[in-house]
Amino acid sequence: MHQENFTFKEDFSFWKNLFLIAIFFTVAPLTLATSLFSLLSLSKNGKAENPNLMESNYILYPQSGVKVFASLPTTLPEISGDPNTADARSEIVRQYLASYASPLVPYSDFIVATADRYQLDYRLITAIAQQESNLCKIIPPGSYNCWGWGIHSRGTLGFTSFEEGIDTVSQGIRNEYLNKGYETIEDIMSKYTPLSNGSWAAGVNKFMSEME
Repeated sequence: MHQENFTFKEDFSFWKNLFLIAIFFTVAPLTLATSLFSLLSLSKNGKAENPNLMESNYILYPQSGVKVFASLPTTLPEISGDPNTADARSEIVRQYLASYASPLVPYSDFIVATADRYQLDYRLITAIAQQESNLCKIIPPGSYNCWGWGIHSRGTLGFTSFEEGIDTVSQGIRNEYLNKGYETIEDIMSKYTPLSNGSWAAGVNKFMSEME
C-alpha cells in the first residue's frame, strides 16, 4: 500500500511538471512575439515622425553675432525680385546699422518694407549707403542722401527725409536698373558709377555679405 502511494505521487509529479513545461513553452513564445511586435510598432512610428521634424522649416531669430542666412555664392549675387522671408531681416539690418552707429538705425523696418515693395534684396540699399557715405555719416548737410543718388554738375540731389531717400532710391533701382536688365551688382555699377575700377561692386558685395 505504501509503495502504491509513492508510485501515484511520482506519476502525479511527473505529469504536473510536464504540464507546466508545456504551458511555459506555449506562453513564453507568445509573450516574446507580442513584445517584439510592440517594439517594432513603436520604432516604425518614431521613424515616421522624424521626417516631419526634418522637413519643418524653423525660423531662427538672430542674436548678436549669430549669422542666419547662407553664404553668398562665389559668383556675384543677382538682385532678384523674390522677397526674402520677413523673419529676422529687420533685426539683421538694425544690428548692422547699429554696429556702425548709423543714423539709419531707426529705419531698419522701413528699409526692409520698402525693399519688399519694390522687390529688392533687403540688404542692397544699406550696402550702397555704406559704400557711398559710410552709412549716411558723410553726406551733404541736410540732404538725407546717403546713396550718392542724383549727383550731377550742379550738386547732389537732396531729400526731405531719410524715408524719402530710401523710397526714391529703392524705386529708382527697381525701375532704372533691374527692370532694364541690370541684374548683378557689377551690372548696376556700370551705370551707377561707370568710372569705378570695380571697387564699388566689390564694396557693395562685401557689405551685403556682412548682413547674412
